[in-house]
Amino acid sequence: MPNTPTTVTAKQFITRLKAYSSSKERENLLRYFKNTDGDQFIGVRMGQVFSLAKEFIDMPPDEIEKLLDSKTHEVRAGGCSVMDKQARRKKTTPERRKDLYDLYLRRHDRINNWDLVDVCSIYVVGGYLFDKPRAVLYKLARSKNMWERRTSIVSTAYFIRQRDLDDTFKISEILLKDKEDLIHKATGWMLRFAGDKDRPRLVAFLEKHGATMPRVALRYSIEKFDKKQRDYYLGLKKRA
Repeated sequence: MPNTPTTVTAKQFITRLKAYSSSKERENLLRYFKNTDGDQFIGVRMGQVFSLAKEFIDMPPDEIEKLLDSKTHEVRAGGCSVMDKQARRKKTTPERRKDLYDLYLRRHDRINNWDLVDVCSIYVVGGYLFDKPRAVLYKLARSKNMWERRTSIVSTAYFIRQRDLDDTFKISEILLKDKEDLIHKATGWMLRFAGDKDRPRLVAFLEKHGATMPRVALRYSIEKFDKKQRDYYLGLKKRA
């Protein structure tokens, strides 16, 4: 009689994760992370969190959700990393990809910091939507929830890698009036990435919006320009 694979569980992951905790790393994480919304930290380096997630890549969505439910930031980061690794894996079925996408959106209340969004939105959301309608991203871009807005733009990194840039520029326009610095940074990051694929299109965007867009977004978007070009666009804001 063939052996039945043993399901990896959230409880097993948490037990393993706690073994790597340290008070020194906890202090480092508390200094590093902002906008944590009451998160708890046990002091595990993110590299170790992601390494452990590789061992738990077969965790089913219902167990991943238990990780997302945790008040401990490193546990939720582990859940997000497991989702990301499953979404990246070629053998992952379309049904599982949809389950991960649905879980991400349904429990976005627990994906509530910039690092959690950045860990898994690109493949879990962007990868899933690549060959599908993308109206949900525009709904997220207009959300009152800052992390949903960050998801809307960071997810487009998957499209950019395929040289599909339309949504990045359109969503960036929506987010230009955002009041949150972490949205400005994400928008500038994606604009810079899009510019790697199509510099003239980024230049056209900056000619239209450079004088009025948030300074942080502008600075991030022009990081790969030469000094003369950077000075030109930063000067537009001073003259506006």
